[in-house]
Amino acid sequence: MPVTLPTDSSHSGSIRKGCDPFAQTQRSKLQHRRARINQQINKEMRMRAGAENLFRATTNNKVKETVALELSFVNSNLQLLKEELEELNSNMEVYQTDSDAISVPMIPLGLKETKEVDFTVPIQNFHILNVHYKLTSSYYRHIKLLYVVCQAMRTPSRSQAGLELLMEYYNQLYYLDQRFFSSHRNLGVHFHWYDSLTGVPSSQRALAFEKGSVLFNIGALHTQIGARQDRAATAGIDKAVDAFQRAAGAFNYLKENFSNAPSLDMSALSLSMLVRLMVAQVQECVFERITITTRDTKFTSQLQLAQEAAQVSDVYSLVHQTMTQPLMKDYVPFSWASMVQVKSEHFRALSHYYAAAALCDHTGKEIPRLLFRFYVNIASGQTLSQILQDPEKRRKLGKAHLRRAVMRHEEAMRVHSLCKILRKMDILQDVLCQTHKRSLEKYLELDREDDFDETAEAPEIQAHTQQKPDITPPSFTTVQVSDIFQRLGPLSVFCSRAHWGPPRVIRLQKREGGMGLTLRGDSPVLVAGVVPGGCAEEAGLREGDYIVAVDGQDCKWAKHGEVVLMLTSSSDREVEISVVTL
Repeated sequence: MPVTLPTDSSHSGSIRKGCDPFAQTQRSKLQHRRARINQQINKEMRMRAGAENLFRATTNNKVKETVALELSFVNSNLQLLKEELEELNSNMEVYQTDSDAISVPMIPLGLKETKEVDFTVPIQNFHILNVHYKLTSSYYRHIKLLYVVCQAMRTPSRSQAGLELLMEYYNQLYYLDQRFFSSHRNLGVHFHWYDSLTGVPSSQRALAFEKGSVLFNIGALHTQIGARQDRAATAGIDKAVDAFQRAAGAFNYLKENFSNAPSLDMSALSLSMLVRLMVAQVQECVFERITITTRDTKFTSQLQLAQEAAQVSDVYSLVHQTMTQPLMKDYVPFSWASMVQVKSEHFRALSHYYAAAALCDHTGKEIPRLLFRFYVNIASGQTLSQILQDPEKRRKLGKAHLRRAVMRHEEAMRVHSLCKILRKMDILQDVLCQTHKRSLEKYLELDREDDFDETAEAPEIQAHTQQKPDITPPSFTTVQVSDIFQRLGPLSVFCSRAHWGPPRVIRLQKREGGMGLTLRGDSPVLVAGVVPGGCAEEAGLREGDYIVAVDGQDCKWAKHGEVVLMLTSSSDREVEISVVTL
């Protein structure tokens, strides 16, 4: 967690800003439409709740019929709005790279929308109840700075600066939590967030909900940064891998540390699905890097590509299983589930294609030895060895792999054709058509007129990868922030857990024999003892008082020697001391 910087008594302010909310980029237009639909869904849900309450309360049959008709209209409108929002959430092309290179699109996640939060009045009320420092003009500057950060984090840029902005606000929430939020006192702030996929609004007073939603947006922004990378080169692939691994880390951290989420997108099941999706996209990037760096067509290279493709297919198959579970099936956009299924079939087809290329384009004594670890189930190693030593049998095994490749390609194209959103993605269609054509052409090369025997079934390929994806947890210390309200004093003392008595102003008359008190500690200095009958006791100073100001000068951060100097250096006979007591 961030550390208070006691040496800096003034806050320099945030230098990070959000995107211009009026900028007409494709992404901003998409976010604006999402926000508008979220508000309409919120309105319709309030209308539905009111109508349902009236329906249950009334005994008038005519009123019940009217309310039932109104409910049918409201439910119909809600369904249309949710379908429109699903189409926006399925709009993957907006987040993709502008490169002309043909690559399979990635699945990004839209940001959670939120309502404006203003801490001004709640924090003012907190000070009225628990005053240990005057509400001066500097306080209002600090609260304005907090408001600026709150506003900026709603529209982060799709860059490192946007991530730092969200992390800055997340870290600042730690200080707010320590200073103003406690289990025994409600600050009265409501945090409103919309579900990232359905637009259903949720509201809580717990600051943990605000922190969890911001962390969710950090993960979502990582997915958008990963999707926009140009994966035609290794540099872009490495950036995409890093972004998706960090997204997986944010969602995984959220799943392990935040519970009882009011929205479905932050539930454990949904977050587990998102973690698996990000891991699968990392695995896909690993495969793409190998295809770029492996320019040769050696036998071992083809086998490696086949096993890497099988690994990608397996992880996407696992994601698809998660998406089709009962609670997730009606929640996850149909285009997401379709895209994941298309990728699982597509990469399984590529796996069989590269296996056929290895078998039919190469010969050598090393082939049987390597292939023993290539297949999942082989009945007899001797039988396989005999097949591979016979060119005709090896051709037929390669043909069997190509047959399965063509079938898998056709299944991927079939699933693709069933989804209206995916049909609009020209790049995806180009990739599927090109790879299908390549496998079909190679199959026809191996096919002969005298092949009357039924083509044998190709064995399953053992999935294997040279780089397993990492789940990179969020690093909260990368963005250093200082406490906006550190003028209130050290956080270890002046925090929400402390119960302070009302502030008192002591006018201490100086005498020749001293002030009659003993001081101890630093930041703030504590009155450790009061001499009976001394001037300190007569003025009303008590043991256990904390000195927060001397002659109007704040000294919450002052050291012991500095406070002693302030008390003794005054030329007046009277010293005004402000104290508070736990």
